[in-house]
Amino acid sequence: MIIKKILGIDYGKVMTGVSITDSKQIFAFGIDSVLTKDLMIFLDTLMKTNQIEIIVIGLPKTLNNKIFSIEKLIQKFIFKFLKKYPNIMIERLDERFTSKIAFQAMIDLGLTKKHNNKKTILHKISATLILQSYLSKKKK
Repeated sequence: MIIKKILGIDYGKVMTGVSITDSKQIFAFGIDSVLTKDLMIFLDTLMKTNQIEIIVIGLPKTLNNKIFSIEKLIQKFIFKFLKKYPNIMIERLDERFTSKIAFQAMIDLGLTKKHNNKKTILHKISATLILQSYLSKKKK
């Protein structure tokens, strides 16, 4: 039996956070934050070592339900990805509060003051929150 996993992506202009589920698709775990320009290379490697069936990408909305301009870049990425991996399903999830929740988690963990790579951690936590939210909604 092939165990398929789901990836979560918090797409950013410079850094992108990536998360993955366990084999039973119950929990999300942060994998890494990568430079967005290297994202396809990172995902190519990940696709070789894991059976991925779905990628959940955050949908960047404002509080009044407007789409942020980064959506154009996300759409370009999705087009490029699906061209290479047409059998992988792409799901979108409203990511409105993930950055705030991730930042609060960093504060709670004491990671904001002296850590140089806080943006890296923030994207990784955000990707994990996006994926865990998706898993929770899928269960219902």
